[in-house]
Amino acid sequence: MEKEKGFVHLYTGNGKGKTTAALGLAFRALGWKKSIIIVQFMKKWDYGEILAAKYFNKLKIFQTGTKDFIDINNISNIDIKEAKKGLNIANKYIKSDIDILILDEIVITALFKLISYDDLYKIIDSKQSNMELILTGRGATKELIKRCDLVTEMKEIKHYYTKGINSRKGIEY
Repeated sequence: MEKEKGFVHLYTGNGKGKTTAALGLAFRALGWKKSIIIVQFMKKWDYGEILAAKYFNKLKIFQTGTKDFIDINNISNIDIKEAKKGLNIANKYIKSDIDILILDEIVITALFKLISYDDLYKIIDSKQSNMELILTGRGATKELIKRCDLVTEMKEIKHYYTKGINSRKGIEY
């Protein structure tokens, strides 16, 4: 049976929910026994999805980055090295026969110049025709939006963090 055409999704914007949308898609796809690779850029924490992945044998998550937030005005060599590591993993799987490749936070990784937009565009252009490619992160450019088949912008209207509520285990991470 021939696989159907895959598309490029982009979840961007300043609102909450980009990674959650990508993970929801992954969870749905697991129900149909699809193979999924997730590469998380700029994330090296024990997120709930990392803990849950061990229960799903068709879901692999690779994390790159450090446990520290990146200061855009003070990018370290380690930040760049970790981003390149994620890019190498993405390039390894973009030409494979997996069903879905999720590149979480790759957009902001390009915005912060840890990787180039050309590197990101090469990934999109190298995608297997039947692979679904999911990109997440704030700061999508017009050119990136143009190259994607589905674009959803998460717009923050109201968020409890403005009242001093910190990220919560199992909800935000």
